[in-house]
Amino acid sequence: MAQPDTKRFFENLTGAGKSIAVLTSGGDAQGMNAAVRAVVRMGIYVGAKVYFIHEGYQGMVDGGDNIEEASWESVSSMLQVGGTVIGSARCKEFRTHEGRLKAAHHLVQRGITNLCVIGGDGSLTGANLFREEWSGLLGELVQQGLIDEDAVQKYSALHIVGMVGSIDNDFCGTDMTIGTDSALHRIIEVVDAIMTTAQSHQRTFVLEVMGRHCGYLALVSALACGADWVLIPEMPPADGWEDKMCQKLSATRSRGTRLNIIIVAEGAIDRHGKSITSSYVKDLVVRCLGFDTRVTILGHVQRGGTPSAFDRILASRMGVEAVLALLETTANTPACVVSLCGNQSVRLPLMECVQMTQEVQKAMDEKKFEEAVKLRGRSFENNLRTYKLLAHRELESEMSQSNFNVAVLNVGAPAAGMNAAVRSAVRVGISEGHKMFAVNDGFEGFYKGQIKEIKWADVGGWTGQGGSLLGTKRTLPAKHLEKLAEQMRINNINALLVIGGFEAYLGLLELLSARGKYDEFCVPMVMVPATVSNNVTGSDLSIGADTALNAITDTCDRIKQSASGTKRRVFIIETMGGYCGYLASVGGLAAGADAAYIYEEPFDIKDLQSNVEHLTEKMKTSIQRGLILRNENSNENYTTDFIYQLYSEEGRGVFDCRKNVLGHMQQGGAPSPFDRNFGTKISAKAMQWLSKKLKETFRQGRVFANTEDSCCLLGMRRRALVFQPVVQLRDETDFVHRIPKEQWWLKLRPLMKILAKYKTSYDVSDSGQLEHVVRIRPKDLDVSA
Repeated sequence: MAQPDTKRFFENLTGAGKSIAVLTSGGDAQGMNAAVRAVVRMGIYVGAKVYFIHEGYQGMVDGGDNIEEASWESVSSMLQVGGTVIGSARCKEFRTHEGRLKAAHHLVQRGITNLCVIGGDGSLTGANLFREEWSGLLGELVQQGLIDEDAVQKYSALHIVGMVGSIDNDFCGTDMTIGTDSALHRIIEVVDAIMTTAQSHQRTFVLEVMGRHCGYLALVSALACGADWVLIPEMPPADGWEDKMCQKLSATRSRGTRLNIIIVAEGAIDRHGKSITSSYVKDLVVRCLGFDTRVTILGHVQRGGTPSAFDRILASRMGVEAVLALLETTANTPACVVSLCGNQSVRLPLMECVQMTQEVQKAMDEKKFEEAVKLRGRSFENNLRTYKLLAHRELESEMSQSNFNVAVLNVGAPAAGMNAAVRSAVRVGISEGHKMFAVNDGFEGFYKGQIKEIKWADVGGWTGQGGSLLGTKRTLPAKHLEKLAEQMRINNINALLVIGGFEAYLGLLELLSARGKYDEFCVPMVMVPATVSNNVTGSDLSIGADTALNAITDTCDRIKQSASGTKRRVFIIETMGGYCGYLASVGGLAAGADAAYIYEEPFDIKDLQSNVEHLTEKMKTSIQRGLILRNENSNENYTTDFIYQLYSEEGRGVFDCRKNVLGHMQQGGAPSPFDRNFGTKISAKAMQWLSKKLKETFRQGRVFANTEDSCCLLGMRRRALVFQPVVQLRDETDFVHRIPKEQWWLKLRPLMKILAKYKTSYDVSDSGQLEHVVRIRPKDLDVSA
């Protein structure tokens, strides 16, 4: 961790005297409003003047009321709204020199020399051209007598920072673009609904999703729902694909499945560049198989609706980072785009990203499809590889047989996405030639002998199921080692994959310690973190946390809406998480909370009083609602009831209070697209690691693994998926409170405070480094949904 003297804080960066304008351009995307809100509030916070440019570049060209100064209150209640409230338009006039000249004049009139552009590659390319022409445009304005030489000197450079808002996720250089996760939510909601009716009638459904030039939405939604077939523009199917697809559908039905799902990207093509439409696929299935088949075209539903928690957090982080980038820019700084790499925000040269994005299309035009997939990035490549691995089963005769038995179990509390992880592990294990065993009810079921072989078809349809279909308990193995060793021996278990939370981590430590006494535990073991609390040491993210965040965010939206039109009201919301404040803090950022009380950041009565006073001041403006989140174990004395009573008393006459305890609804529900895909990919990776370890440790007819590195936790660290020996994670763990000693998301807490108008310190040590899109990313990078 960086030493205090090397940290940089944004207080040293001032926006005094600067003017920043924000616009949304091109197609709209959910989360754009969260980005606009973050730019406005961060800009005002650092002392800059901030302007809205309504209707994108058209508004810049037309000027007048389209360029309007923004206030803090003008972006209230904007976070949860889909689309873009400042409007977006495609502007032909801005593509002309005359149009850009008008735009430059309107910006100079208001002293704007910092532009934050939220849009796709076309919008960002236009912004960069505008920046390059800026000095020439000012010269022309002087010649026409529209501005004087002083203005040229004063506004000599135009600074541009881009944020990518596009549901297609078609921009190179970022793992996820603003809007993609929300679009996946819309698609998966429809697929889940369609699956119930398809099962009733034994139907085949062909779903067409957006993606004229990029198959990301089609590919990831296919991975998230376990679709039977997917067609995308980057990887057209080989000749004869029609017969193969029909054979696959027929084989699936013959195993007892009552439905088939085929997902088609709107830009899907065959190897010869001929379009593959959803109606063509439907006619093909009806003609060849006689299945009752329906087509559903999702269309603009994918652009609509409220943004997901992921998109709100992503857009808020990007917006703040964009303002920091504008404050730090100089005349020689190239236009940059703020991107996501792993769970970190990075800055990349805008035109490098644009050129890479254009190279993808060029490779597709030249029918170099493998190259196009590689250019899309490691995340896209991994998604495609994982889909192929899980969707298309080889014939038994073609599969290698390893003679290894691998057991899969869930441990701890249920978490949405566990079933997707189990499905992935089972199918990858079978593909690798292993015999897979499912253990019911965690370690408790294991020592009781609740273990049976699980086949490929047994996990069909598991991806979208919430909770844990295997059953899960919090029981730890230490008291039952003798019986566990006996079950390992009886079933000849050669490797263990444990999917769970903090109990799973403790369980692995206990099994590791017992290796000296029981040879049965000298086998490769790996843990995949799955808990809504996100409190497992060794991983920045856990399966289930994203679904819980969406549950919190949706509920907070409804709770806030319940107060619209009534008198001023503050809501106190209690979240789960044990002693880990992840859900309260990150949920607070996504829901636009005024404060979030957590164990990791101690607070006292003075802090509570300060928050009440702050809310009282806010309520005197046009802001009518306040939102306070409290982690369930944040403080044993300052309970939710105490905080509710304190706020009610101190706010008397200014606002009234209501409280809600969200409880187990945070653990329930269908998994989010992020959790389905994160669970699927991380579990597949864990299974491949086990296969490798089994081969390495197989000696003289048996598996024997007793080294530290044969008992690992697979976690996401900053930008990479990393296997870490559990014994090495001991020193990083606070076992009393069941949390890691250091947690990355604590750095996001100041963002929530800044966006709620609190004065605070914000460490920007990780910001400010302009990287290059062409550099090789870490080997195991892949976290996007």
